Formats: sequence, C-alpha cells, structure tokens
Amino acid sequence: MIPLRDVIPSRTRPFVTVTLILLNALLFLSSRLVPGLDDELLRDTIALAGSTWPAALVAMFLHGGWLHLAGNLLVLWIVGGNVEDRMGHGRYLVFYLLVGAAAAFAQMWHTPHPAPPPAGASGAIAGLTGAYLVLFPTSRVLVLVPAWKALDIIELPALIVLLLWLLIQIAAGFGGGTAADGGAHWMLAGGFAAGLALVWVFRRREREKVSWWSDSPKS
Repeated sequence: MIPLRDVIPSRTRPFVTVTLILLNALLFLSSRLVPGLDDELLRDTIALAGSTWPAALVAMFLHGGWLHLAGNLLVLWIVGGNVEDRMGHGRYLVFYLLVGAAAAFAQMWHTPHPAPPPAGASGAIAGLTGAYLVLFPTSRVLVLVPAWKALDIIELPALIVLLLWLLIQIAAGFGGGTAADGGAHWMLAGGFAAGLALVWVFRRREREKVSWWSDSPKS
C-alpha cells in the first residue's frame, strides 16, 4: 500500500513544503555522494553541539537510509501542502521547525543518558499529521494497492493512513530501531502532541472554510 496524495485541492503553491523536501533529499544525497561528508561526520557534528536548539533543527534534516527518507518525504508531500495553505507560508515554516524541535527534545528527555538530537524528519512530520487531522478530520487519501494481476487506486480516510504511518514508526522503535532509522517513538509522540497543540495557534481563521472541497456534493 503506497499513499499518493490527498483529495483536497490547495489554493496556493506549497513552495515551503517543496523546499523542505528538496533540502532533506539534497542533504541525504550529499552524505552519500560528497567525499568526506557522511552520516557519521554529520552526527558527530550534531553531538558536539549537544542538546541545543540549533542541533535539534539540523538533526531533523538527516536520515538513516533510503526507506526512512522516502517514507518521510512521501507523508510530508501528502499533508504538508494543505497545512501550509491553511497556515500561510511563513507561519507554516515556523510551525514545522517548532514541532520538529519539540519532537527532538521529547526523545532526548526520555533517554537514560545525555544524547544528541535524534536524526530524521519523522518528529516534524508527526507534528504535521497531528495538525492535518485537526484541520481536515474527514479528508481522504488516494492509495495505490495491489489488485488481481494489477494495481488499483482506492480512497481511504486520511485518519487511517496517517495513524498507520505513525504506528509503523512506533513499532519500529519498540522493535529495536534507533532514532536514525525512524524508531524514536518518543520523538514521534512528542511531535504529534506538539502538532495537535500548536495547530490552534498557527492556523489562520480566515482560511478555515474549505469552500472548494466537501464530503458531499452540493445541490
């Protein structure tokens, strides 16, 4: 099952979301292609910065592998555009950075010893999913699924798709995963909780009515 996009059109171009996707992808590719720049060097640099806001902000742009990167950026693409549309570009960027930092600190506070911020955008994206479910609780997501000798596209409630993504991430943590491969379950919980709380501050009330989309056709 591969989620493709949601069904809600956006009135604005999500250039902040696209920029975040590109930054994550470019930094990941740089760590794989640029001589002398690798994950270990990046994480050592973050570790030297300690449990600080700058370290947490940098860490949210690092990923442990291709699947970790692809899964995060796919969910970011699905939910980010409409959250950005509802908040406005500047407010959305501040919201993303705040929930990502809150997620990193939630994970660090629950480690038994001092640790640098966990790598990955999972916490920030968990915050976006929380905001998305508040703003668009009845939205649906187009999902690619295997069918008899072919592939089919079906609609599923966004609530199911996004919570399934969160559960998979959390299960990876309890299964022995690390923050680098998406297994930091406290980071996910902290990001999701921060998103649920901060969306009420960052949403723009004049954009609350989504007149161009509804669950049922108008007569």
